[in-house]
Amino acid sequence: LQFTDPALEKIIEDYTRESGVRALEKQIAKAIRANARYIAMKEKYNSKLTPVDIKKILGPEMFHRDKYQDNSVAGVVTGLAWTSVGGDILFIESSISQGTGKLTLTGNLGDVMKESAVIALAFLKAHSDWLKLPQRVFNEYDVHLHVPEGATPKDGPSAGITMLTSLASLFTQRKVKKDLAMTGEITLRGEVLPVGGIKEKLLAAKRS
Repeated sequence: LQFTDPALEKIIEDYTRESGVRALEKQIAKAIRANARYIAMKEKYNSKLTPVDIKKILGPEMFHRDKYQDNSVAGVVTGLAWTSVGGDILFIESSISQGTGKLTLTGNLGDVMKESAVIALAFLKAHSDWLKLPQRVFNEYDVHLHVPEGATPKDGPSAGITMLTSLASLFTQRKVKKDLAMTGEITLRGEVLPVGGIKEKLLAAKRS
C-alpha cells in the first residue's frame, strides 16, 4: 500500500490540527485498516492512495483552513493570528444600525480581544477629524463587531489594528484592499505595538 504525496497532504490539511504527529499516525492507520478489510473481503481496492481515496475512507473533512474571502464589503478586514498549531487568518466584520452609540461584540472573544475593540472605537471617536467624520455619527449609530467561527475561542491583543481598520472602513464606507492582512496591538494613542508569531502568521497568509 502506498500513499501519494497529495494523499498525505490531504490528511495533514483536512483531518489533523496539532503540533505533533499522533493524530496523523491515527488517520494513516485508519486508512491502512480500511484497505486491510478490502483485502480480507477480496474487494477491489487502490494500492496507491489518492486524495479521493482518503476522503472516501476518512469521510468529510474535519478541519477547514480559512480561505481568503473577498473584502468586497466595507467593514470586512483580514487579520493574522498565531495559534498553538501554527498561524491562521481571521476575518473581522462590523456593521452599523440606527441607535445610541452602543458597541456589541460577538464571536467567542476573550477579555483582551474585547478590550482591543473598545480601544479601537475610543481611538476612532477621539480622532474622527482624521477621517472627516462628524462626532454625532458615534452617538446616532450602534456598532456590531463580529469575528466569525464563534465555536473557536479567540483571544490576544494583536487583533487591535484589524478591529480599528474594520471600524474605520465601516464608518467611511471605504473598502480595504483585498490583498491586505494585518496584525498588531494598538494603544489609545494609536501606536501599533510589535507582535510575535510573525513566521506562523506569514505562513497562514501564504497558505490562504
